[in-house]
Amino acid sequence: MNHPRVIAVIPARHASTRFPGKPLAPILGKPLLQWVWEGAKESKLIQKIIVATDDSKIARVASSFGAQVVMTRTDHPSGTDRVAEATAHETADWILNLQGDEPLIRGSVLDEMIQGLHPNYGMGTIATPLHNRADLQVPDLVKIAFTPEGKALGFRRQVPESEGAKWMHQHVGLYAYQPTTLRKIVQLPPSEGEKRERLEQLRALENGIAIQVLTLNFKFVGVDTPGDVTRAERALADRATTISP
Repeated sequence: MNHPRVIAVIPARHASTRFPGKPLAPILGKPLLQWVWEGAKESKLIQKIIVATDDSKIARVASSFGAQVVMTRTDHPSGTDRVAEATAHETADWILNLQGDEPLIRGSVLDEMIQGLHPNYGMGTIATPLHNRADLQVPDLVKIAFTPEGKALGFRRQVPESEGAKWMHQHVGLYAYQPTTLRKIVQLPPSEGEKRERLEQLRALENGIAIQVLTLNFKFVGVDTPGDVTRAERALADRATTISP
């Protein structure tokens, strides 16, 4: 049986507005970026992992812990554009865009996603259930609505209580693209929804690209601001306690 060739790219830039230098932020003694890379390394189905960055310090640190690094342009408007540049000469069936701010990511989750991808979709992503309706009003938790068959209908940062029933899933910023779809997306101008919500996946959706949604029960702890570091450290410590003998 031929397995699909999967390449994972972790886009990492230094100039984050809310958290400058975020990829190198220490989390329990290791850079945030290293946690993501190590999680990806656990995967049995990913053939290559690339750290794509425009910053020489990030490149040095990533190389020091063993990552393959591709230097990219400094003017990319999104991580998707950076992923597209880093894989322009790669051959793959699927390209994963791994957000560099999810230190709890595990290879088993990535493998579950890869196994669930359907070739009829040019793009896939992950949703995980929301258990608190108050989260509908938290803009940093992106909400996703999708059909029972798993086709994305929309992405929003804040949802009125009256519409909450169909939005009770959090979107996790992990994407899989077929290479032709990735190249198409980065050639499109930013869409109205993308600019309004500051969500790059809306560019694909609003241009007629069908997005497959895979529902996984997994605890994701994104690091968006310096204040999230303590929360991530606590979650990682809890995980270590859970899996220790």
